[in-house]
Amino acid sequence: MDTLFITATEQRRKKRAILVMSVLSAMIVISFIISMNTGFIRLAPLDVVRTLFGAGTDKQELILFDFRLPRIVVSILIGAGFAVSGCIIQGLSRNPLADPGLLGINAGAGLAVILFISFYPTTEKGSIFLMPFLALLGASLTALLIFVLSYKRHRGLMPTRMILAGIAVAAGISAVMQILILRLTPEKYQFFAVWMAGSIWGTNWKYVLALLPWLILIFPFVQYKAKALNALNLGDQMAIGLGAQVNKERAWLLTASVALAGSCVAVGGGIGFVGLIAPHLARRLVGPQHQVLLPSSAFVGALVVIVADTLARWAFQPNEIPAGIVVAVIGAPYFLYLLSRSK
Repeated sequence: MDTLFITATEQRRKKRAILVMSVLSAMIVISFIISMNTGFIRLAPLDVVRTLFGAGTDKQELILFDFRLPRIVVSILIGAGFAVSGCIIQGLSRNPLADPGLLGINAGAGLAVILFISFYPTTEKGSIFLMPFLALLGASLTALLIFVLSYKRHRGLMPTRMILAGIAVAAGISAVMQILILRLTPEKYQFFAVWMAGSIWGTNWKYVLALLPWLILIFPFVQYKAKALNALNLGDQMAIGLGAQVNKERAWLLTASVALAGSCVAVGGGIGFVGLIAPHLARRLVGPQHQVLLPSSAFVGALVVIVADTLARWAFQPNEIPAGIVVAVIGAPYFLYLLSRSK
């Protein structure tokens, strides 16, 4: 009888997850279409359809294929990457208020990027593909430092200590970044200021190609490790009792989270709160099982960023504001709400 009840419950959860992801997919498609029609130069929906099928004018093809579509695709990839990274961090720390930004991983990636643009022109052809690697290096070194500060012999990684260490490390890195900013030329300072505000500055297909391989490689691996993440989320003792190799699994998953956050920061800048609010919203919709929570978080994150970027381009036409500011306007009150509800 208990087995039948558990099976029925699992089937209901699976159906609910499929329904939620279907609705989120539909919302992303709708946002995608609206975003293609949003900008200083208006394109009517029929013009967009004609251009997509090769019947548009040269000007319409330039606007759609060379400017809007790459930016929309990058927005979706960044949102999904930050959301999955945050979902992993929340699972490892067993804290729904954790995300790569709060742990200082984004700041570490940002430090690597500012060092890069201080000594190397961002207009060089190789910089597009080099920045994700450097951001990953900065994020990885930061994560390693946080891991060392959070690890206690005989007790392993302490989640609360990890969050506190991350906040302290992020504050230190931010201070170093402020010192480095003073050395920048006005042109580089303007680029970095816009980048730090969370501007999706990669508006051609090269940035899509620079980011896409990271997600293609890491997403399946993280999904494969979903059961291990479920076990780790129960606590070390329970995970060991279930047969999980706690330190090994945690190291692999933390590496995946850092790689996702670092590569997304390199292309999307300092877009905060996506890794916090997307997994939390997804958890409310589909539950805590990471087999469905991870892809649902990716869908929610993609939706949040594409909507934020569309609003950023539409709200103050002909000017635009960084998408990160729109996400922060949404995310900051939601974070305070979560903080007030946490025990």
